[in-house]
Amino acid sequence: MLFSRSLSSLLLPALAFVSLSARAASHSRTIPTTAALRLAVKINSNGIKNIVAADRARVQALIQNGGNPSISAADTSPRLYTTEIGVGTPPTYHKLLVDTGSSNTWIGANQSYVKTTTSKDTGSQFSITYGSSNTVVGEEYLDTVTLNSDLVIGNQSIGVASAGYNAGLTGGIDGILGLGPVDSTQGTISNVFEVPTVLDNLYQQKTISSEVFGLFFSPASAGDTTGELTFGGYDSSKITGSVGYVPAIVNGYWGIDQSISYGNTSILSQTSGIIDTGTTTILIPTDAFNKYKAATGAISDDVTGLLQISSDQYDKLSSLYFTIGGVSYELTPNAQIWPRSLNSVISGSTSGIYLVVVDSGSNSGFINGYAFLERFYSVFDTTKSQVGFATTKYTYATTN
Repeated sequence: MLFSRSLSSLLLPALAFVSLSARAASHSRTIPTTAALRLAVKINSNGIKNIVAADRARVQALIQNGGNPSISAADTSPRLYTTEIGVGTPPTYHKLLVDTGSSNTWIGANQSYVKTTTSKDTGSQFSITYGSSNTVVGEEYLDTVTLNSDLVIGNQSIGVASAGYNAGLTGGIDGILGLGPVDSTQGTISNVFEVPTVLDNLYQQKTISSEVFGLFFSPASAGDTTGELTFGGYDSSKITGSVGYVPAIVNGYWGIDQSISYGNTSILSQTSGIIDTGTTTILIPTDAFNKYKAATGAISDDVTGLLQISSDQYDKLSSLYFTIGGVSYELTPNAQIWPRSLNSVISGSTSGIYLVVVDSGSNSGFINGYAFLERFYSVFDTTKSQVGFATTKYTYATTN
């Protein structure tokens, strides 16, 4: 996630569950691979102010720590994506957060680690701080990790949390499956500089031929309960155009450069920021946010903490255009609003129309969170150090 690794201490029961499958595209794999992963969406029912505050805290953490990955990112978000992975031989399954904003994989928040013949205690300790108050510490093991029958990793570094150290995870979530860059693991394990991630080992052990993964999410209100994580490439059946790539800015997070226009009005000149599955909203610098607020005519809603517009203003809302690597990605008016079917969970009025673009509280940096990623397929390519985006059937959908 961008800018922090803070992890919410208030994870509430899932409002929706999405099946998440991982398929490596046949052109990028020596053998076809399918991994069925289960994804849960959780929303903080105490109100959107908690979401805004959590998302904004990530921006501040990145600025204050200069991108230092010792501060985590994606897990204060109320929309959390989980999957079941097996650890050991035979495997014991653990429900983990799928997180592009951190890179270590660890278990033990709410479930005991079952040691088997493939479990190897390295004697090293691990310690990760998720925000200012949530820390997980424990012991590092090497073990077999099973994503599915085709995606089995030997000698994967696994952190096993000590009793009482769960980084605020509840609801049966037992840890994190880290999909961030490997440099985010630096300083997290004693006696070593950094440790290979799950993606690194899939590639190094020749399970996949490209160190790439693709992500597809459908909007929470779409009624289509599918999502997909692809290791070794991307699923071309999920996109409606070609993938546009841009060099990745890797500093513990997946970063890119972009500019933003509202209609024909520029609101953000090219700047660097983060692509993060763990952030709910789209956070932009304060000056850009003020331009957006003025252009839309929106007012700040004290109850939800979001901008609110009337039905007439929605009818006149222009698209946002994110220019990334010379390609313009259109976020339609419908994509800029919170799903109206979920207004009640943010303490909003039933008929209210709320915008998902949020003031980062800073004059630099941005986060393209779930509100952006649910409209575009994203590809994270370590081999070529690039990030790519493509349109999907939901890019122009009116599900909200």
